[in-house]
Amino acid sequence: MSKLYFRYGAMNCGKSTNLLQVAHNYKERGMKVIIMKPKTDTKGGDKIVSRLGLANSVDMLVENTEDIYDKVEKWICKNGSIDCILVDEVQFFKKEQIDQLFKVAVIKDIPTICYGLRTDFQMNGFEGSERLLLIAHSIEELKTICKCGKKALVNGRKINGKFVFEGEQIAVDNENYVEYESLCPKCYFEYKAQYESQKKAKVIE
Repeated sequence: MSKLYFRYGAMNCGKSTNLLQVAHNYKERGMKVIIMKPKTDTKGGDKIVSRLGLANSVDMLVENTEDIYDKVEKWICKNGSIDCILVDEVQFFKKEQIDQLFKVAVIKDIPTICYGLRTDFQMNGFEGSERLLLIAHSIEELKTICKCGKKALVNGRKINGKFVFEGEQIAVDNENYVEYESLCPKCYFEYKAQYESQKKAKVIE
C-alpha cells in the first residue's frame, strides 16, 4: 500500500524546490508523475515556480469543489498509470479533498506527496493542513531560518513592506503588495507587539 506524505515548513524553506526535484527524479527514471495544485493559488498561473527560479507546468489545477479521487481516476483512464502524485500549496485544499488524496494513495496505490504550510500569518491552521496532520502516513518538516539566525516556525505577512497581523487568511504571495517572511516565534511576537503599539497610537490620535 502506498502512503500519503505531508511535507510542511515555513515560507522559503524550499517546498516547491523539493517538489520539483522529486518530480525530476521520477521522470529521470522513466516514471510517470502528475503535479497538481489548487486553483486558489494563482501564483505562477498553471506552473509551480520555486524561489530559485525553477518552474514546471502543472498537470492538474483543482477547484475547491472538485473530487480529486474522481479527477485522478479519469486522468488514469485517459493517460494510463501514475507512479507518483505531487501536490503543491496543499493547505488550500478542503478537508474532504485531503480525504480524497488519502483514498488515492490507499485505493489506487499511488504515493502522494503533499507540500504546504502548516499555519497562516496569524498562527491559525489551514483546513487542508490540519486534516493532513491527522491522517497522513508520514509527516516531515522542511526547515529554514529566521533572519535572526534562529529556526523559523511561523509566517509573517507584509503589505507594502510592513508586517500586518489582521486580514483574510488567504492572500497570495507577490500579489497586491503582499509578501511573506519566515520568522522564529520571538521575532514574530516582537513584530506583533510593534504592530499593536502603532495601532493603539493611531486610535489615540
